[in-house]
Amino acid sequence: MSTDFQRAREELGRRLRELRVDGPHGRLTGTDLARRLGWQQSKISKLENGKQTPSAEDLRAWAEAVGQPDAAGELCARLKGFESHIRSWRRQLAAGHGPVQETWNRIIGETRTLHVWENFLVNGMLQTPDYARNVFQRLAEFRRTPRDADDAVRARMKRQEWLYEPGKRLNLLMWEATLTAHVCPPEVLAAQLDRLSGVVGVDTVHLGIVPSSAPLRLPPANSFWILDERLVAVENWHAELWLDDAETIALYRRVWDTLAESAVYGAEAQQVIARVRRGLSV
Repeated sequence: MSTDFQRAREELGRRLRELRVDGPHGRLTGTDLARRLGWQQSKISKLENGKQTPSAEDLRAWAEAVGQPDAAGELCARLKGFESHIRSWRRQLAAGHGPVQETWNRIIGETRTLHVWENFLVNGMLQTPDYARNVFQRLAEFRRTPRDADDAVRARMKRQEWLYEPGKRLNLLMWEATLTAHVCPPEVLAAQLDRLSGVVGVDTVHLGIVPSSAPLRLPPANSFWILDERLVAVENWHAELWLDDAETIALYRRVWDTLAESAVYGAEAQQVIARVRRGLSV
């Protein structure tokens, strides 16, 4: 768990304790509050010590129980402020990949310019339906989440309409290893590589491939998305991080610009894709 996230959760816990101790009807003990809420006393302790993340319903109930209902808005704002940064896959995928893809459709729909670095998969904005289906099926099996690959694929394909809207721009860098990752059968990967080669030259897509042999000023590290210089999304195994402070966004943009120096574009990018395509046993 990130230090920033834990610090924010601990600060929220201290605020909860303040409300309990300084209520309008006098100090409440943790046991008294637990009895009013019908909770285990251990939950009160965990929330106040930053050991458990409350829900918005928990916070509203707390504010009511300590006689300070007007504090609910402030508490929920604090929760939204730090939960927006760490979006647990366990929570997000409780209903499957489809709803997550629909959320991304809305966010991308509000975006004009994307700067993306991919180091492990072909980017979703350019995936074929069959490639995307294989990815969703493997992830659902691994995470033991609802199997809704068809819904997720439909949502992802719908998002790709963004590429053909005037004024939109996808600036995409991909590590060559993304082209060779066999997360699907060879024939599906071959079709995916053909799709990538075909988008080179599309006026809304600026595609760069970083060859495996290219000198790098930085390690490839995590994939990430920069949306209109207002938000960075970074995907880890446990969660998706949404980072919106200006300093962090500027840092990721410097990373993107530095990696872009090692990329090839246009005909050279097509040559890299074609070389990988010829190596497939289809």
